[in-house]
Amino acid sequence: MKPLNPATIRAPFARYSHGAELPAGQRLVFCSGQLGIAADGTIPEGAREQADLCFANIAAILDEAGMTLKDVVRVNAYVTDRAHMKGYMESRDAHVGTPPPASTLMIVSGFTLPEFKVEIEVVAAAPEKRRKAARSTSAPQF
Repeated sequence: MKPLNPATIRAPFARYSHGAELPAGQRLVFCSGQLGIAADGTIPEGAREQADLCFANIAAILDEAGMTLKDVVRVNAYVTDRAHMKGYMESRDAHVGTPPPASTLMIVSGFTLPEFKVEIEVVAAAPEKRRKAARSTSAPQF
């Protein structure tokens, strides 16, 4: 990924890039928004802990495609209050690679359960040769 941060516009406010350019021949993975919920259904209280869990879930999804969090080129994140921005940003900065990906953070009114404070979705890219062998899985039953 080539970060795009033109000198003619204000530098990013935090650790992210204004844009990201990918070389030809990259595979893309689009992850649905992940909430801070563990496989056993537990939801951590804090925004940082929820964001860390979101990134752990994203890492598991990317692993299915033979990618890691270092392959993330775009992050869209949502928090339910300005007070949760710091915890989210600390988590993002701890989990994404260098150079940092393009990133957007929005404050929203809420998610499906009031306990959720953070939701994160990403786009990742990697060369074709890193594809992981496909596994057959079934969707969880609700």
